[in-house]
Parts: sequence; C-alpha cells; structure tokens
Amino acid sequence: MSTAIAPKAQIPDVAGQITYAMRSMGVAPIPRNYELFYEAYIGSNPALTRELAALGKSATQEELDAIGAKYFPHHAGRVFDDAHARLTTELDGVLRALRQEQTTLQSYNRLLGETCESISSRSHNSAELLRSAIDMLAVATGDTMAQGEKTVENVVQRSQEMELVRKELDEYKRIANTDALTRLSNRRAFEDRLVAIFDNQLTRQTTALVLADIDHFKRINDTYGHPVGDKILATVASIIRANVRRDVFVARVGGEEFALILEATSIEEVTIVCERIRRTLEMTPFKNSRTRVDYGPITLSLGICMASEATDSGELYNKADLALYCAKNAGRNCSSVYQDGMQKDFTKSWLIYKN
Repeated sequence: MSTAIAPKAQIPDVAGQITYAMRSMGVAPIPRNYELFYEAYIGSNPALTRELAALGKSATQEELDAIGAKYFPHHAGRVFDDAHARLTTELDGVLRALRQEQTTLQSYNRLLGETCESISSRSHNSAELLRSAIDMLAVATGDTMAQGEKTVENVVQRSQEMELVRKELDEYKRIANTDALTRLSNRRAFEDRLVAIFDNQLTRQTTALVLADIDHFKRINDTYGHPVGDKILATVASIIRANVRRDVFVARVGGEEFALILEATSIEEVTIVCERIRRTLEMTPFKNSRTRVDYGPITLSLGICMASEATDSGELYNKADLALYCAKNAGRNCSSVYQDGMQKDFTKSWLIYKN
C-alpha cells in the first residue's frame, strides 16, 4: 500500500516579486528602494502603498527618496550621505579646474618673462626678435584665454550642480521636519527650535512657548474612528496656523498636542493669541457633510510660559506642560499661564487629562 505524499504548500516568492516590480519600473535595486517596495507589498502602511502606486509605471529616485524620507526617517540620513558624496565630487572637480588654471597662468607668466628677457638683450636682430615674440605671445595668449574660458565654463557647470544638490538637501530637510498629516513642523523640528531659543539671551526675554492639547481626543477616536480623528487634527492645525502671524513657529509634537513658539512678544499678547485660537476652534462646526453626524464641539486647552521663566529648553517645556495641566484641571477649553507655585496633583493621573 503506497502512501500518498501531500504536495508542499506554495510559498510566495516575495523577494522575487518585489525585485520584478522594481525592475519593471526602472528602479535602482538599492536597499532603501527595496524597503519601500517591501512595505508596499505587505500592505503594512496603506498610505505609503497609495503614494507608491500613484507614481505609475516609472519613478525617479528623487520621488522615491521623498516618499522614503516621509515614512522612514532613517532614509533621510542615507539621502544626505548620497548628497554629500555628490557635493564632494563636484568640489573636487572645481579644485582640479582651478589648479589647472593656476598651472596655465604660471606657464604664461614664465613665457612673458622669458620673452621680456630676450627683447631686452641687444645681441639679437630687433625686427626678427619682435616678430618671433609677437607670434609666440599671440599663440600663448590664445591658448591661455581658451583655457580660461574652459575653466570658467567648468566651474559654472559644477556650481550649478552644487546648487541643485543644495536645493535637494533643503527639500529633504523640509520633508524630514514636516508632519505628514498636518503639514506643520514635527517633533524633531520643534526640539531644534526649542533649544535655539536659549542661544540668544536677549531675544529669549520676549519669547513664549505655548503647548495646546485637543480635549477628549481619545474619546473622538474611539467613537468615530481614526480617519475622522485625522481630519479633525488637520482642521485644528489649519485653524491654529491661520490665527497666528506668519513668523510664528507651529508644530505638531504629539498625537493631539501642538506647540507654538512666539518671538518678540509679551505675555499679554500671547494670551490674546491663545484666546483667539481657542474661540475660533470652539465656534468651528465639525460635521460630516454626507451623514450630517456632528463630531463637535472640538476644544483646546493651552499652557503658556515665557522663556524668561526658564534656564533651559527642558525647564521651559516642563513649565509650559504644567500650565497645560492646570488648564485641563480647570475644566479644559481654556488657557493657563505658568506661575510660580503651580503644581500637579499627583493623586490623579496626567493621562486622565490627556484623554
């Protein structure tokens, strides 16, 4: 009696399919590109998958790197490394061109010296000497001018390439420092800006930090789902941005938490700005235009602290956070200014107020 052998289950060749997809789009088979296509293939990040699919049947490396920097922060470091290598190559080219130009000018200078010595000598026929010198200088001058034009063209071309690389780096930095959902600055950019406040002790005296937190946001997500929560976050971000000066730094620093850094201001002016933001948001309707479901009201609690109240960025953040806690504890939908003596009630969990 023969025993039937069950056929082995077919294991999908994920690597092969990903490689084939990359080859079909003309994508370079480098690790950071493979990571993008792998994540898109397994579907762990639907937004990434949609953006990659939107590129169609072909994609440039710049487009792929932009998506990579958006969804994988570690990609930005690789992009910077590539850009650094390109800049190094172009700078080497400029230096080689300038060294060649220097050599050409040195040779021309030497020829002028030798010709001058010959003309100064009385042992040669003057007419013949002058003709020979003129011919020699004409050729040398023509060669030197041609070399100079070539050097200028080379330097200009490489300078243009370096300018393109600089613009690419600026764009990658912008992407790496931008929150994908709200288009505001992200936590990384905020931390850099927060530290920079204390670089200038003069401007620090008139700089304020505001931390704002959407009230009951967890309840919104739990009740209506994260897609609705994302739309509310984006709307809140646009309302904050629309109610402050253009030079005010605004960032999304957490799930439902935002930060503002206002310079050249007073505590009275900051309080007015915070109240304008809070009241505008409070009066903004949040309804589904199709189902007519009302998600509102959506409100903010805000904590304010002047940088003059702190000795460093960590202390400034903690004091603004304490003021935010007090605003939550006072009933939410209000602003609170940091004052000496403020304390958290540690018998209650801060998470109560965050939710």
